[in-house]
Amino acid sequence: MSEKESEALEEQDRKLPETEQQPQSVSDFEFLQEKIKERPINKRKLLRRTIITASLAVLFGLLACLSFLLLEPVLNNWLYPEEEPEVVNFPQEKNEMLPEDMLTEGTAANQETQLQGSEEQTQAGGTTTEEAIAPNSGEGSLTEGSGQDETEIIDPLKPYQVQYEELYKVYHEVASSMVTVTAVRSDVDWFNNTYQSEGTTAGVIIANNNRELLILSKKSPLDEAESIRINFCNGVDADAQIKQYDKNTDLAVLAVDLKYINNTTLDYVSVAALGSSALSGITGTPVIAVGNLLGYKDNVCYGMITSSGNAISMADSEYKLITTDIYASTNPSGILVNMDREVIGIIDNSYNHDDTKNLLSAIGITELKGIITKLSNGEEIPYLGIYVQDIPAQARSEMGLPQGAYIFDMDMDSPAMLNGIQKGDILVQVGSQEIRSAADYMNALRNASAGRSIKIVVKRASLDEYEEMQFTVQP
Repeated sequence: MSEKESEALEEQDRKLPETEQQPQSVSDFEFLQEKIKERPINKRKLLRRTIITASLAVLFGLLACLSFLLLEPVLNNWLYPEEEPEVVNFPQEKNEMLPEDMLTEGTAANQETQLQGSEEQTQAGGTTTEEAIAPNSGEGSLTEGSGQDETEIIDPLKPYQVQYEELYKVYHEVASSMVTVTAVRSDVDWFNNTYQSEGTTAGVIIANNNRELLILSKKSPLDEAESIRINFCNGVDADAQIKQYDKNTDLAVLAVDLKYINNTTLDYVSVAALGSSALSGITGTPVIAVGNLLGYKDNVCYGMITSSGNAISMADSEYKLITTDIYASTNPSGILVNMDREVIGIIDNSYNHDDTKNLLSAIGITELKGIITKLSNGEEIPYLGIYVQDIPAQARSEMGLPQGAYIFDMDMDSPAMLNGIQKGDILVQVGSQEIRSAADYMNALRNASAGRSIKIVVKRASLDEYEEMQFTVQP
């Protein structure tokens, strides 16, 4: 064997143990290999965490919304301060002028006016009234002028014309307070085509609260209206919203935002003055009717009050009905004005008798002032739905009736009926106010707040005596 072959064998023997040890070392360390096994998903725990997370998200969203709602008005008022609207108030009348006082005052005023006129004519060197109208053959009169005679023909219709001119001046001043209220609706014709219909009624401007112009009108012509448009006396239009209404009297107060009315229109229009219908001497006095009287807008009629002693009984209230000799349509709207440019009535012919449907009537403004005040401030009118009247003193003494207001009728399903109050009960207390007459009840309810429960005390006939009963009613 050569030397090279021996070296090769030795080299082969030296490599052989290393080859045999390699698989042995791998097998020896196999126990150190780690296999990571995934943890199984707990679906119940995952669902619970999901629900908790979603609930917290909803709670956070609600808290964020609540915080925004509470802070938004504060921040808005702080960043953009806005003037609060003034509270509208039409004070109730207490003192009534007697007819003899009106006669005395009117006579004195006329005498003073005549005396002043005579003095002015004397100072100017003119003639007296008797000399000016002295008859001269039934055609004219001879008057003395500046040193010479001249014949003046007096037109017998001239005083009549002057009288109507003066009445028109009164109307012209009041007309700036009048508006035309238009209710816009969408209807469908027989061919299923959509078209817009409009209904109009008259309105009167009653207040300006520095934020809105408030207008009083009827409510029923505005039912189901998609929009309400106000047309002022200068021809300018503006959109309006119903601020509040009274279903008992069918009156509504509309609000027009001042930012939608230009300064020219604000300078042109005026707020109407509310007068008094409580004076007993208004019967026989001249009046002017303004509004939608004959089926179209901007009407004016002159006439006289024929009666003012009739009363209209409504639920929870009683109003004075003023009748006139003015011819009108069966469904007019507008106002009744006296010679002092004051509103004394809201026109409403729905209470006329069948034989006087076309004679214009109005509800007295004095009894409406309390309702108009609440409506102008956006307050809801309290409603119990009962009709009351005074108990005559003779009936109380002869029949032994208690002092109070007699309930002679009530509306079906009214709050009073639903709470157990009945016809024939005698109302003796509303809230903390004692009731001794129908007027006391109306004043007490007028001072109450709609939606707030009040205590009602009545006396109900039971055998030979009247038993006191208490009710809690939410008007």
